[in-house]
This record gives sequence, C-alpha cells and structure tokens, in this order.
Amino acid sequence: MKAFPGARFNQGYGMTELSPAAAVLTNEDHADKTLLRSAARATAATEVRIVDEADTEVPRGTVGEVVVRGGNMMLGYWNRPRETTEALRGGWMHTGDAGCMDDRGYIYIVDRIKDMIVSGGENVYSAEVENALAKHPAVAACAVIGVPDEQWGERVHSVIVLKADHTTTPAELRTHTKTLIAGYKAPRSCEFVAALPQSPAGKILKRELRKPFWDGAGRSVN
Repeated sequence: MKAFPGARFNQGYGMTELSPAAAVLTNEDHADKTLLRSAARATAATEVRIVDEADTEVPRGTVGEVVVRGGNMMLGYWNRPRETTEALRGGWMHTGDAGCMDDRGYIYIVDRIKDMIVSGGENVYSAEVENALAKHPAVAACAVIGVPDEQWGERVHSVIVLKADHTTTPAELRTHTKTLIAGYKAPRSCEFVAALPQSPAGKILKRELRKPFWDGAGRSVN
C-alpha cells in the first residue's frame, strides 16, 4: 500500500467449490489497520459460520471450521459421492479451514483443520509456528507438521530450508520461537532439507512430509 498509494486493494477469500468467492475485504476495510489480518467478511450472496465438530456454531472469537452456503456453492464432486456428502453436510460447504469470526463478522483464518497438531492435549496451529520460525534470519522456508510421540501423542516437528550461507540449530530455533509464541507450541524436533515438496500451484505438500513418520500407522493423527 505504501508502494502504490493510488491503488485500491480488495482481498477475496474462497475456494473453487464456491465459484470461488465466499467473502471479501473491501478497499475501505483496508483503511482499518485492525482488519489487515482478516481474510474478509461474507459477501451479500453468501452466509459464513464458524462451527465445531458437531456443526454447531461457536461463540464469536472461538476457533472452529469455516463453513459457507449460497447460490455459488458447488453441486458436488464429479463421481465422488462420499466426498460430496462429507463436504456438503447440512447444506453447508465445509472448507477445511480453521478460523474465528469477530463481532463484526470478519473472518480470521488460523490454519487448515488437517494441519492442526494436538500435542499433550493442547491445540497447536502449524501456521502460527511457521510464522514464528520464518522470523529467524537463517530460515528461507519452513513447514510444521505433527509426528507421533509416545509422551505427547503428537510432537510439533519443523522442516526447515536454510538461506544460503546461513546456519542454525534445532535448539536455537526452539529458543527463538519461544520468544514469539507459547513454549508448548515450539518445535520439539527439527530437520533441515534442501527444498520443500510443492504442488504445481506452489503449495507445500505436507502429506509428503508426514508420510515417513506415519506410514504403517493407518492414520495421520494420534
């Protein structure tokens, strides 16, 4: 916004299954600095709720799954009835995104539901840990996943790509993240790799990162 002071900024939140917009953060919203971390607010053509595992709407400010309905919602996945039933249960598109909503109806995305780690009974959102790790001067890219742990059920594990000519250690990264987020969220283990696996669209493939840890377990959560 500083680089292009004459431009108008609009931000959309949605997915292909919603054709694709569910919510919009308008140019006027961008003028309110308290809203810059918000994904958006429902459009005039959509309804958005935050629900728990029983699809009951949760209080404002509580994290749950973002669900959407409206005339732009898909009819279903081609030849995939089971996936369609799961995604559209109750007549709402279940986005798979974890988020919360403030009293004005603005949505804040926290993580992907499947990327949430439950460690020692505490919910850890991988995106929060990744944001903290990314602030370390040696980190070029990172991903955080949950891996099996006998004591904690799941352990917060980080996969790090270092910047050229930079070095660090797992202990240093753990100490760094604990200055930014709660200690129980800091990675308990770490590995360094040359590159993170990505889809053609550039999304990090966390399923590929999880695979070596969960193969043979018959599940990908504890």
